Formats: sequence, C-alpha cells, structure tokens
Amino acid sequence: MKLENFADRFRIDKPAKFRLADHDPSDCCGLTIDKSDAKALLAEGIERLTDLQQRLYASDRWSVLIVLQAMDAAGKDSLIKHVMSGLNPQGVEVTSFKQPSAEELDHDFLWRIAKRVPERGRIGIFNRSHYEEVLVTRVHPDLLEKQRLPKEIDRKTIWQDRFDDIRAFERHLTRNGTLILKFFLNVSRAEQRKQFLQRIDDPTKHWKFSMSDVTERELWPKYMAAYEEMIRETSTPEAPWFVVPADNKWFTRMVVAAALVKAFDGLKLEYPKVEGAALKELQAARKTLESERDQ
Repeated sequence: MKLENFADRFRIDKPAKFRLADHDPSDCCGLTIDKSDAKALLAEGIERLTDLQQRLYASDRWSVLIVLQAMDAAGKDSLIKHVMSGLNPQGVEVTSFKQPSAEELDHDFLWRIAKRVPERGRIGIFNRSHYEEVLVTRVHPDLLEKQRLPKEIDRKTIWQDRFDDIRAFERHLTRNGTLILKFFLNVSRAEQRKQFLQRIDDPTKHWKFSMSDVTERELWPKYMAAYEEMIRETSTPEAPWFVVPADNKWFTRMVVAAALVKAFDGLKLEYPKVEGAALKELQAARKTLESERDQ
C-alpha cells in the first residue's frame, strides 16, 4: 500500500463540476486497517517529509505554502501537530489568521496574507487564510461593512472580484517559486456536534469552546454553499484544492501527508552540488583537518 495513492482521489481537478454533496466526510477509500497500520503509514510519510524538507531548505529555490480551511472542530490543529511532527521547526511557520486588526482593516484583504508568505527554502502553514474573506465575511455581511470599502465598489460583484484577485495572487506566487497546496477538511455536521460535546465534557478542552460555535452551526447551509463556490472558483492547476474527508482523523492525516509527499517529490529537490573552486576548498579543508594532531 503506497501512501501517495491516497492523494489524487481528493484533488479537485475539474472544479466547474464540483459539488460538495458528492464528497462523503466519512470516506476512507474502503480501508479497514487498524490504528497501528495507519500510524505506520503516517510515520512513513513523516519520515519522507523530513528528508524532503531538508532538500527544500538546502536547495533554496522553492517555498511551500499549505492552506488549511474547515469548519470548527474539523481537526486543523491536530493535523498540524501529527503530520508536521517530524519537520524541523526552524523551517516551518504556522500562521493562524484571526479577526482582522484595525491596521489590517485599513489595507486590502490580501495585505496581511502577503506578509506571511514563506520565503524560499521554508514551509508556511496557514491555519485559516485569505479564504476567510469569501467565507465568513460572505456569511456575515456586517463584517464586510467593517472593512469601510468605498461606496463605489460594487457589492453585487465583490465575491467574484475577490475570487479573481485570489487566483491572480496565487498564480503570481507560483510563478515566483511558491508551491501552494490547499486542503478543505470536510467534516460532517454530525461529527462536529460530537467533537463539540467532547470539548464540553473534557475540562482540559473547555477553553476551546464558545457559544458562538453553536450559533454558527445554524448557518451550516450558508457555509457549505460558500465553500462549494469557493472551491469551484479557486481550485486551479497551480494551486489545487484537496477536499479531504475529516470524520476519521487518522484518514485525514494520511491523505494530507500523501498529498504533501507527492507534491514535494514533484519539485525534484536536490542538494546543491559543490564544484570547481568550492570543491577544491573542501578538499583542502579535509587535508588540514586530517593533518591535525589531537590536542
């Protein structure tokens, strides 16, 4: 069983035909493996990612941006914890985008995002992202008014305009050496309810729960419609969306790890070759070190 085989099934290559209803949040590709087998496969993926991250840093040509979007309790935090556990933290930066600050509201909606794009050789993880501006802002129109946009901007076309801007922004990044992988963790409403109840029952997780989590559930159909259009409009060859089943966390982690390994492999990362004068310097350094006597 190859880890990479789990990736392509969930990549949205024909977004015009995408329907969220066609994607089962509990899908496990028919696998019935036990937890120990799942952990072994994930460990294999993490080991390969560790090697690939070293090559990414050493080659200093590419950067990688991982975007995570989901409804609350879909498992974004635990995904980062488990899948990225073997990576060197010096080469990874996780950014969680919360409610925009006053300064951020005084800029365009991509301003705060552009500042957090990873530099060459590094991996950036967005826990929520610029896509909040076509999701939560769309479901809650009052948030759009807080952005104090000029009255001349057409509110009827603003979502399509933002889709256009996002596609152009991501195309610009990929043309300049940023690999973009976007994951929508597709959790069911029933599983979200189960996770919320566990948070209420577990005192160590009370801090994660808010009554707003319950009130937002009432807007589930609006969120699903917004997610569906977002994926249709912004899953592109250079920055694809993966719609990953999220009701079974072990499977979610395997799929994301598989997609990352396959995409990293596609970059054909190699350690830089030392040649010419630099190689002669290395050889001279070897001779010097070998000639030293132990002090």
